[in-house]
Amino acid sequence: MKPKVLVAREVFDDTLAYLNQHCQVTSNQVDQRYSPQELAANLRGMDGAVMTTAERIDAQLLDGCPTVKVISNAAVGYNNVDVHACTQRGVMVTNTPGVLTESVADYAMGLIVATCRRITEAEHYLRNGEWKGTFLKQMLGMDVHGATLGIFGFGRIGLAIAQRARGFDMKVIYNNRHRAALDDERSVSATYVSKDDLLRQADVVLLIMPYNQETHHFIGEAQLAMMKPSAVLINVARGGIVDDAALIRALKRKQIWAAGLDVYENEPQFLPEFLTLKNVVLSPHIASSSEPTRKAMAMTAARNCVAALLGDTPPNLINPDGKKRST
Repeated sequence: MKPKVLVAREVFDDTLAYLNQHCQVTSNQVDQRYSPQELAANLRGMDGAVMTTAERIDAQLLDGCPTVKVISNAAVGYNNVDVHACTQRGVMVTNTPGVLTESVADYAMGLIVATCRRITEAEHYLRNGEWKGTFLKQMLGMDVHGATLGIFGFGRIGLAIAQRARGFDMKVIYNNRHRAALDDERSVSATYVSKDDLLRQADVVLLIMPYNQETHHFIGEAQLAMMKPSAVLINVARGGIVDDAALIRALKRKQIWAAGLDVYENEPQFLPEFLTLKNVVLSPHIASSSEPTRKAMAMTAARNCVAALLGDTPPNLINPDGKKRST
């Protein structure tokens, strides 16, 4: 008998076709976001699940769904999953690294340019009929070329962003939990610095790091105070890494020049004060949202799920001890 799999959000037809070859699939193609209670009810009796970061997997949910063997997250980040609780219960957890690196790096550079050059603000200015002519001090922005880019997080995506930054003749500095390989540093002329030095030196501070207990409010009031008044903060990582309330205060006071955000604390909810500010560019967590990339993410998640349920080791297994306990 085929294993039972829940697909918690809408996916592509080829993803469903692949899953249906190997599994008995219950899908949510109407794309209705489940409440925690609805997720628990739909997951009960299933062997595995293909999830997004919108679904929270914790100990309580798992205890009510004891047949689950694998949680396949269609994302690189997995802070929506209690990996420890999964491992204790013999549940494998997988993610989708690699397939979204280039698209997120593209988007990060776009967000840097949009924020530094006030592109969204200028568009609203034009659409609102405020443009009456061109003058010398109109919509003055910050140059991207030649600026110092400080990257927090220097994994695959951080390195890909640094590669693109070279095309803008940017000076790249970075901080990471572990220093990168010298070959990677040399390939993008990047310099490792301390957290405080990065905040003080960078014209653009970019976050592309995982969210966890150690990185909660990694950028808060004290860190914002260390940045240049002309600095720009870019977050394409995860909500919670930045203290959003502190950021709003800093933007209102012009303590930093601007921010570009693709992620927020408690998303899809976010602090409404952001909407009152002109010096922030906002987007709804879409850095990986190109069609080829999202298709690759969904299929990678599906292949991880099927591999786990067929007794193989999933290509992107996060918790090897979860497989040991499940076998």
